[in-house]
Amino acid sequence: MALSTGQLERMLDEGVPVSQEEWAAYRAASMQQLPDYLLGKALPDVLMTFQKELLSACSTYSIVGADKGRRTGATWAVAGQGVLTAGAAVNAGGMDVLYIGYNLDMAREFIDTCAMWARAFMPACSEVGEFLFHDAGTDGAEDKFIQAFRIRFASGFEICALSSRPRSLRGRQGWIILDEFAFHDDAEGLLKAAMAFLIWGGKILVISTHNGADNPFNLFIQDIRKGEYGAAAKVVRCTFDDAARDGLYERVCLRRGIQWTAEGEAAWREMVRKAHRANAAEELDCIPAQGSGVYLSRMLIEACSVPPDKVFTLSCPPGFELQPLHKREDYVQSWLDQEIAPELAALNQNLRHAFGQDFARTGDASIYVPLAIEPDLTRRAPFVIEMRNVPYEQQKQVVIWVTKRLPRFVGGKIDSGGNGGYLGEAAVQEFGPSLIEAIQLSQAWYAEWMPKMKSAFEDRRISIPANDNLVSDLRMIRIVRGIPMVPQGEKNEGTDGLPRHGDFAPALALANAATFNEPQMIAHQSVPKPDPLGERRGRGDDDGFAMRRGARPVQHGRFGGGGGAW
Repeated sequence: MALSTGQLERMLDEGVPVSQEEWAAYRAASMQQLPDYLLGKALPDVLMTFQKELLSACSTYSIVGADKGRRTGATWAVAGQGVLTAGAAVNAGGMDVLYIGYNLDMAREFIDTCAMWARAFMPACSEVGEFLFHDAGTDGAEDKFIQAFRIRFASGFEICALSSRPRSLRGRQGWIILDEFAFHDDAEGLLKAAMAFLIWGGKILVISTHNGADNPFNLFIQDIRKGEYGAAAKVVRCTFDDAARDGLYERVCLRRGIQWTAEGEAAWREMVRKAHRANAAEELDCIPAQGSGVYLSRMLIEACSVPPDKVFTLSCPPGFELQPLHKREDYVQSWLDQEIAPELAALNQNLRHAFGQDFARTGDASIYVPLAIEPDLTRRAPFVIEMRNVPYEQQKQVVIWVTKRLPRFVGGKIDSGGNGGYLGEAAVQEFGPSLIEAIQLSQAWYAEWMPKMKSAFEDRRISIPANDNLVSDLRMIRIVRGIPMVPQGEKNEGTDGLPRHGDFAPALALANAATFNEPQMIAHQSVPKPDPLGERRGRGDDDGFAMRRGARPVQHGRFGGGGGAW
């Protein structure tokens, strides 16, 4: 059966291999109304979406990492930004632009590209020239002459290509571009020297494909994603397939003077992938080699696990969803009053609180994780709620009831993929979009927020209840195609013998992300909930259902007496 365009989009976003035929069908469907430039009537935008995002990031952030597949056009676009930067006056943000590739040919190509942009922009600049400067060796060796290339602008600034040596940056200032950073002989030394540019308002751009998980480039972009460089840094990621979806092959066709077709693009993509063979993941898909191990060690997780075991489980038996609404609500409310209300009453009313929710209806556990933000900025989970086979309406009941009682509530993030969309929508309606975000979990989201959660564990800035299931869930996080996430289809078994899918891991990542929310709400009126039946009727007795905290049955005093749980 043919896959839909939406299914193929999800496969590509998740890094699932797509065949030549599937790619052709996807591109044909996504371009049913061909742009004018494919019909020979006009030209496409000069820059693709990825290139625009990269240049926007370079304008906004002091430190940018470009995590890219091969030949996706990052350096070509950056050369244009370099001309605009060096050609601008100082009060318009102008500065010197310094480029370092790992060989002479890269320097020559970059300067040639800048010259092309300069002619297109028509600023006042001199001809591209070549000069020699004296670079004295520090080890007593014979002096060496290193070639460099430059373009001078009427602004007084210049674009200059330098040697791939850290000392070539000493005493310089401006916007430094380190191209194919993973392949430099002394990448760490270059980055160390470049950091001084920030003192006087300079900027740093690091561009590269990957060259191993332990390479300085991969460590650099992971540090950005963890937040090690603060709010001044940003990673922009573009795989080969991202660029292809964004129009890379259409531009190849324009350059070669051939007609675009979906079948031609599919054959081109297949040819490129087969040419890279075993290296395709690293060269095209931004996946560093040798990076598939466990993301968080047990020792690290247990160091942040604090007794007592505060995991509360609401488990509903088969058929519970068929009970009348008022009986389901009373049953869940009784559990909340007995199990959760005392925990909420014990919360520090002066601390800000947030939550994350990983949704599941059957099979796996649906996890609700509140986090208190301590005065020292430690994120502490005072308790965790697990729901198994709990109907949609009762999950909504739990989430809304508990959230309303979180002191100084600052935000929540809910996994709203698939059936979770209902719960996310209901929460947004109740609390407003400034407080609740319905998240479609994706590789891009995991790439941004999982490293931040790992950094919190490494810095002992997060604590969770001491519970073996929670530790096992976090241990399920792996590096999947370069992204830390719980692999699809993998299961772990809880201490109660029930299957899990690392359920606590995404819930905690969502909760940690929610603690960084900065609500701007002035007022919010929740959506009214009409009761078409009016007053509820009397409540009769039915067969009781067992509810559990962990694996232990709980007797509910509210329903006590001789008639069972109901």
